[in-house]
Amino acid sequence: MSYLEYNVKYVPTGFRKLLYVNWAIVMLLAAVASAGFLMLYSVAGGSVDPWMGPQLKRFGVGMVLMLGVAMVPIWFWRNISALAYGTALLLLVLVELFGSIGMGAQRWIELGPLRLQPSELMKITLVMFLAAYYDWLPVKKTSHPLYVLVALLIILVPTALVLKQPDLGTAILLLVGGGTIMFLAGVHWAYFVTVIAAGVGGVAAVFQSRGTPWQLIKDYQFKRIDTFLDPGNDPLGAGYHITQAKIALGSGGWTGRGFMQGTQSRLNFLPEKHTDFIFTTLAEEFGFIGAFTLLVLYALIIVFCITSAMQNKDRFSSLLILGVAMTFFLFFSVNMSMVMGLAPVVGVPLPLVSYGGSAMLVLLVAFGLVQSAHVHRPR
Repeated sequence: MSYLEYNVKYVPTGFRKLLYVNWAIVMLLAAVASAGFLMLYSVAGGSVDPWMGPQLKRFGVGMVLMLGVAMVPIWFWRNISALAYGTALLLLVLVELFGSIGMGAQRWIELGPLRLQPSELMKITLVMFLAAYYDWLPVKKTSHPLYVLVALLIILVPTALVLKQPDLGTAILLLVGGGTIMFLAGVHWAYFVTVIAAGVGGVAAVFQSRGTPWQLIKDYQFKRIDTFLDPGNDPLGAGYHITQAKIALGSGGWTGRGFMQGTQSRLNFLPEKHTDFIFTTLAEEFGFIGAFTLLVLYALIIVFCITSAMQNKDRFSSLLILGVAMTFFLFFSVNMSMVMGLAPVVGVPLPLVSYGGSAMLVLLVAFGLVQSAHVHRPR
């Protein structure tokens, strides 16, 4: 028993929970968000408005929400996981019926003064519901075809709705995140081999469908794939953005050009410099050292989450923590891969660094669930 755990029994219950919070994760999240504030200040030309100020406020609200969620017993979140999933699914349906359109996609819904992107909410509620499902399901039945089919339906229904918006990036995150929970819960490997084989066949079908009446994805998504495979084929057209991103990444060198000295962002060569492509700004201004430092911060968050999950004897809590960690990993790995030309551009923000309200708040609430599992684990 540690010194803290030995003496914490003399602390009032409310404060005791705060002592049990994994403050290392909190500090790392704050460090990553601080890097984001600096970058938003830089891309705005040395101004708090229009991006850094609102982002600071959202982060403050998100941190309060995270600690609030952490104080609630983990059994409460397990009990409402089905309700949370159902609510997010209903919101996705409402987006399909009444959603507002932005940049050619129908992904948002207006709820009074709040503009919400339900697909961000689904990333977390899907993890919650699957963790609760496998916590309820006896281990012997984990690989039974009927119960595997139920889990697949839980994943595929929201994925189909998100894909229709269209939002290929989020759909991929839902599929991979849900599949990770199934794998961690102990579903037999043969199912994953079958899914991978079906995925390869699906990719082939997508390419075969191009230009036909039954084309499976949008023309702009095909253009993104073409650009990924050969950005130099149209350097002033479809390949322009990724080419400029690579120039920014390469020109930073080891130590970067210096804070607010990035030419690619300041001269507006970079697309979406405050959202999807903000990592290229950081790499240009702070170089390899700055980019690697951010990656280390992300990796440390994952390590602390895995450690917390391994220490937790509750099946739901462990699956939930690992599911959130995997979702977080997919966020930054997909974003970094796409801006470096290692993956097609699919519109996934860099977590806690890119400008955005729904993504940041939902992510911090997700880490609140991780903290709740950590605070209330059996000791």
